[in-house]
This record gives sequence, structure tokens and C-alpha cells, in this order.
Amino acid sequence: MINFKKYIADSISKVINIEPDELSNYIEIPKDSNMGDYAFPCFRLAKELRKAPPVIANEIKEKIELNKDYIEKVEVAGGYLNFYINNQLLIEEVLKEINNKKEEYGKVNIGNGRNVVIDYSSPNIAKPFHIGHLRTTVIGQALYNIYNFIGYHSVGINHLGDYGTQFGKLIEGYKLWGNEYDIDSNPIEELMKIYVRINELCKEDENVLERCRENFKKLEEGDEYCHELWVKFREVSIKEFNKIYDMLGTKFDSWNGESFYIDKMGEVIEKLEATGKLVESEGAKVIDLEDKGMPPCIICKSNGASIYATRDLAAILYRARTYDFAKAIYVTAYEQNLHFKQIFEVAKLLGIGEEKTNNLIHIPYGMVRLATGKMSTREGTIIKVQDLLNEAIDKVREIIEAKNPSLENKEEIAKKIGIGAVIFNNLSTTIIKDVVFDWNIMLNFNGETGPYIQYIYVRTKSVLEKAGYMPKIEDVDFSILNNKEALNVFKLLYQFSDIVVSTANKNETSILARYLIDLAQSYSSFYDSNKIISEDKKNTDARLLLTYAVGNVLKVGMNLLGIEMPERM
Repeated sequence: MINFKKYIADSISKVINIEPDELSNYIEIPKDSNMGDYAFPCFRLAKELRKAPPVIANEIKEKIELNKDYIEKVEVAGGYLNFYINNQLLIEEVLKEINNKKEEYGKVNIGNGRNVVIDYSSPNIAKPFHIGHLRTTVIGQALYNIYNFIGYHSVGINHLGDYGTQFGKLIEGYKLWGNEYDIDSNPIEELMKIYVRINELCKEDENVLERCRENFKKLEEGDEYCHELWVKFREVSIKEFNKIYDMLGTKFDSWNGESFYIDKMGEVIEKLEATGKLVESEGAKVIDLEDKGMPPCIICKSNGASIYATRDLAAILYRARTYDFAKAIYVTAYEQNLHFKQIFEVAKLLGIGEEKTNNLIHIPYGMVRLATGKMSTREGTIIKVQDLLNEAIDKVREIIEAKNPSLENKEEIAKKIGIGAVIFNNLSTTIIKDVVFDWNIMLNFNGETGPYIQYIYVRTKSVLEKAGYMPKIEDVDFSILNNKEALNVFKLLYQFSDIVVSTANKNETSILARYLIDLAQSYSSFYDSNKIISEDKKNTDARLLLTYAVGNVLKVGMNLLGIEMPERM
């Protein structure tokens, strides 16, 4: 398919002798289509060329050589050059490409098979999978899908919170009250009760807290009793987590949690000691980061126990060797910003190379909040994801019963819509922003939501089913689609690949989510203004092909976000 942006950049480059790749980064898509399909701002060239932007724009316009088959006209507006592409060519290119590639449309091979390691979800063993874990899980899975789509090889890692002081607490609680709780029949719920209870006791009695710390140290040293309990806690927790992952469609290539790195921390400490930068501070071993504007990164506590940072550094070293990653992405709450800044800085001392350490990426996301504020595992005030997903399904089932009770496969459709609504709600908001949980917004079939996009997709399927055939592309008169509503759709369809690439480059799922809303709304406007199936077969053929193209891209885009599409609603 013709890359109009690249063509414009190449053409300008021949006039002003600046590399096309640099010029391509300047080119914009105007919000108002009356200002052209692409705009080249000349302001950045003013200093270098020592001329006013409008003068530069006029000079380029006079000298540039453009193929009229590609670009119909170019105009100067202030310091901008506005390019108007050949709409007929655009329509033909998009429809042929989608017709040929179908669900492969938009795929590119930027990654060349290089590995991208994505660390996401990472719930804590023996604690419920609550709503606070939802965003990391769905963001990580979406990025996993998207990176695969643009030619990388994604490696999904569930870095389970299966080690640390909290297990010392849980072991102590189990010692004190284990016989009071039915762990086997309802493991997570009962372990959670123990955890909340022991935390309360730790607040009241420093000696209990010290025993908890000692339990963790014993666990690190291989104490048989502590280890057996830990294995049990881990196994029952993973079994429960998998129920949720199955509902969300989440997959992992590795379940190596913190415990996996226990025997790998010694090498990290040795490497850091060899640099001479690992120093003692109040009995602990730390890396001083004052020159980087950060507090010291603790590597070993005063009692010799490791902490999160030590294990995360061991994980970086292991992943660099095992996967030779092009990028290593961590999807966690913004509350961990400092932690990742510290370990990424310390990772420079591990000898894995500048290319690796420069591509350690933390994606901080905002919290999911209730009207009452933030949730806390320690206090026991949480919303479990499994309950949330089931409630979403129930609410959609009620809507179906009210609006379309004779619908076949109601249960399957309710699951796709309900779970899809929850996922989309978490991905369509800018990642760094907090998400306020609101059923009325999430399940609005007329709003900027997952169910709305699914509804428009189902409409495309319904239209094609009603027509009873798919036109052959060689029989289609593309000029029929050269109207405002259709062109708005085609310009969005043309952008799909760039949108997916931009989503990956910025690690920002809302870019793709917002695009899908725009495409669905654009098709809805086209549908309202143009009768799809009519007595005029030429009109019908052209509009059916546009309808198919939209449905195809909506499905591919939503699948990339980890959302299944129902065929009926």
C-alpha cells in the first residue's frame, strides 16, 4: 500500500536536502480535513534556513515535484504546507489491501523477530486477585498482542509475588491460628483472613513483627516447615488465579516469580561489590544514588535478607541472558516509579550492556478507584476481579433479556460483552490516569465504550448477512465511495497500521482504543447517511465492501486489545 506520508517526506527532502526520516517526524494529520490530509509545518526549519516559515513554505511549494496520481494539490497556509491526497487512489488502495490481507491487514515487521519481555499482572501469592491487579493484567496482555502484531516476539512473564516478608507474616499467622480456618475448601479467602489478622497483631506487638521477619529469613535459608507451607500457599493461589486469567484471555510464557531468583541474587551482589559501589549504611548494603537525585537503593537488609530490588536486579540479569531482549517492559502502578528508577540505574552496573539498560521500560499506570477512594489489601477492603467479571456478565445478561430475549448463545455473548467492557474501560483511559469504576459508563452501548464498538461490529456483520453475498473487488466502482462520510471512514482505515505502531512506540493502549471508537463512530455516520443495500447493485457492492473493511479492522483492533467480538447482539 502506498505510504503517502513517506512519499511527501521524500519529495520535500529533494527540495531542502534534509533526511526524509527526519521530515516524516514533522508531518502532521490536520484535525480539520479542509486543511488537507497531511500538513508539513515549516517552523522548525526557520532557524536552520534563516527564513520566515511562510517564505519557506512557498519556496517548497514552487520547487516540489509531485505525482498528481498521488497528491492532487498542495497549498500554503501560514507556515504550513497542506497536502491533499488523491481520494480515489486512497479508497482503491485501502479496499484492495484489506481484501487481500483480511485479518493480516495492518501487520508490519518492525521487530524482525526480536524479543520483547513484558512483565505484567504479578499478583501476590495467598492474596485475592483484586481490582488493583486488573490494569496491569489487561495492559500487559494488550501490549503482548500488539508487539507480536508488529513483528516482535513477545515474552509474557508473570513475576509472581511469591517471596518476601509477607510470607513470614502469613507463616506466623498460620502457626497461631491455622486450625481455625478451612484452607482446603476456600484457600484464598481463608489465607486473606489470616493475613489481615496477623497484620493487626503486628501493629500492636513489635515482637510478633520480629518473629514474622525471622520466619522469612528461615524460608530463605530453606527451613523445611516454612518451605512446605510456602509451596502450599503458592499452588492454591495459582489455581485460583488461572480461573481469572481464563476469563480475561490472559496468557504467560513464564511464571517465574520472585522465588525463582533466590539462588541468583549472589551473583548480583558479587557484580555490584566488584564495582566498589556497594557500600554499608546502617548495617545494610546499598548503592548510593545521591548523584542521580535518588535515595540509596538497598540491596541487602541489616539482617542479611534480600528485598524486592535484589530480586528485580537478578531478574534483569537472567532475562538479558535468556531472552536477549530488545526491550524489557514492566507494567506496574505509578507508586513504584522510584523503585524502577533505582533498579534501572543500578542495572547499569551489572554488565549487560548499554543497549539493554537503555531499553528497560517502566509503564506506570493509574489506580482503579472506587467512589470511596483507594483500596487496601491489608485492611481487607477489596473488590475481587472474579466477582467483578461475573457481575459484568450478569448485568449484560439482564440487558439482553430486556432487549433481545430470543437471542441465541446468550451466555457466550454476555461473557464477551461484559468482560470486554471491563477490559476496554481499563485500556481506553490514558494509562497514567486513574480509572474510576462506573458500571453506567462501562456498559453504555451508545457511549465511547467496548460494547459500543462491539455493537457497530455486529451491525457490519448483520448488513453483510442480510445482503447474502460479498462483492468481488474487481466488480466494485470505487468512485461511488467518494463522498464525505465514506472518505472519513477510509482515512481512518488507512491509518490503522500507523496507529498500532504508535501504540507500541508509546506503550499507550488508549491510542488504539480511541482510534477504534473513532472508526466505529465514523462508520455509524456513513451508515446513517448512505443506504447500504439498495436496488442499485453498484452502490450496494461498493458500500458492502466498505462495511466489510470496517468490520475487519474493528475485530482485529479489539482482538489486539484482548477483547473478543460477538457475532450477534
